[in-house]
Amino acid sequence: MKIDVFLYATLAEYMPDNAAGRSVTLEMDENSRIRDVVDRLKLPQKTIKLIFVNGVHAKLDTILTDGDRVGLFPPVGGG
Repeated sequence: MKIDVFLYATLAEYMPDNAAGRSVTLEMDENSRIRDVVDRLKLPQKTIKLIFVNGVHAKLDTILTDGDRVGLFPPVGGG
């Protein structure tokens, strides 16, 4: 199955070389979880604060389906 992964802010540095801009399309096995995407992209889990799948809040153990759009966000500070 194919999914689109978007890495925001400081996570963009983990984008693979074949990425177009801030997103990449990955071919994943059926029943893959977000955790599998994180591992494949070699993202340290502690750097991920928010996860969205198709615009809905998700967790690392969320099972993905073909065509999903995954957004990963780091902690963001402000003041």
